[in-house]
Amino acid sequence: MAPGHVAYGLRAQYGLSVTPDTVAAWERGTLAPSEQELTALAGVLWCSPSDLIAAASTLREHRVARGLAAEELARRVGVAAQAYRRMEDEGSWKGTERQTAALAEALGLGPRALVTATGGSERLTELLRDAATTRWQAYVKPVVRMLPLSKRVVEPALARLHAEYHSHMAATSSWGASGATGDEGRAYLETVDDHFWAAVGH
Repeated sequence: MAPGHVAYGLRAQYGLSVTPDTVAAWERGTLAPSEQELTALAGVLWCSPSDLIAAASTLREHRVARGLAAEELARRVGVAAQAYRRMEDEGSWKGTERQTAALAEALGLGPRALVTATGGSERLTELLRDAATTRWQAYVKPVVRMLPLSKRVVEPALARLHAEYHSHMAATSSWGASGATGDEGRAYLETVDDHFWAAVGH
């Protein structure tokens, strides 16, 4: 179908005033359709919204890919619809542990995809760096609150980060090291997320 045919289908079937140029911009990736436009586009193209999303990363994208209305997802998760919409718009999840686990289940998200979708990646990195460099035990609860992972999975992972980081620091702080003190440790902290997900098996 040419962009003109798609635009006509959106107008005729869904009453959306979309031009062929807009459809072409969606195809090029220079413009993103709204939630309503994406759902209608999937209808015109006889596919599901998830087929049109290359790699969902936000809460809204994951929800739309699953074909769920915001109100339905909010009900499943146990959050007021208006509060859920606000969190989705802000890209910052503020649900409880139970609500976070329900969100992950409803959207079919693993822990790593969940932390990205809920806008917690930077916060998690900060917690992991602190756990590696200081007392890791103090960071078990904060990490468990963010992720649908049990304490028995998180504890050994943080202990491993701590041990690996300090072994890197010890290696570069030996008497023979000159000028490179801490370089291996800093490099380890830059990829601490990858080390954590490897440790928990994701």
